[in-house]
This record gives sequence, C-alpha cells and structure tokens, in this order.
Amino acid sequence: MKISKCMTRDVQLASPTQSIQDAAKMMAEIDAGSLPVGQDNRLVGMITDRDIAIRAVAEGKSPDTPVREVMSQEVLYCFDDQELEEVTRNMADIKVRRLPVLNRSKHLVGIVSLGDLSRKQPPEMTAKAVSNISKPGGRHSQAVQ
Repeated sequence: MKISKCMTRDVQLASPTQSIQDAAKMMAEIDAGSLPVGQDNRLVGMITDRDIAIRAVAEGKSPDTPVREVMSQEVLYCFDDQELEEVTRNMADIKVRRLPVLNRSKHLVGIVSLGDLSRKQPPEMTAKAVSNISKPGGRHSQAVQ
C-alpha cells in the first residue's frame, strides 16, 4: 500500500517567522505534536512540542521567539508513492514519529504519523517501529552518550 492511502492530507504549516506560542496554539487546535515549517512554497523545517519545551522553555526563551530559532532545520520526509512498509522501517531507523509527505515535485501533500500507519498495517509492524523509535539515541535523546 502506498503512503498516499494512509497519510493525513490536511496539513497545517507553521511559518519560520511566527512565534513559538502561535505554533503551540496551532498544535493544540489540531491535536498534533509537530508542524511542518514552510516558507516561499518550500518545506524548511519541522517544529515539535518537544522543540518548544527543550530548545525554548528550558532555555528561558520568550513565547514570542520565532519558530526558526527552535525548529529542526534538517527536513526528513517521505514520498507519497513509497510503500507503507518501507516508510515504517525508515521511521523506525531514523527514530521519528511523524514525517512530512512530499510528491515527486517535492511539494508537501500530507503528513504521516505512527497512528496513521497503525490503522493500515499489521500491529506487529507498528509495534516494531515503536520499539525502535523508543530506543535511546534519537535526535532529542537524554541518554548519556
């Protein structure tokens, strides 16, 4: 099955110039823990609730801090024509719970989460992905290295 069959198509975008408070309000409104960040019709980053907590609140930054100061600039993504199993394995390997979905012209067409994947594939595949994602060593790991 292609990712396009299980992704969420209605994606809210944050702007790199908007405040982290506005981004957090957007996340609360749509009940999501992350937002793609777009500028000039390009995906330029991702901001998560964890980015706001760790890179802003814990550092004493103001709620007016621009998204660009705390977002992850390395954009990880998948393509809408990729197979579900391939994307699930990739998410487990790179330890992320959500990925923006692009078409082959590199335009944002959706977002896929572990929740989306869990509704469309055997439970053991999602369980394996969650297990790998949960191992220490991800982007925001607090494990002693």
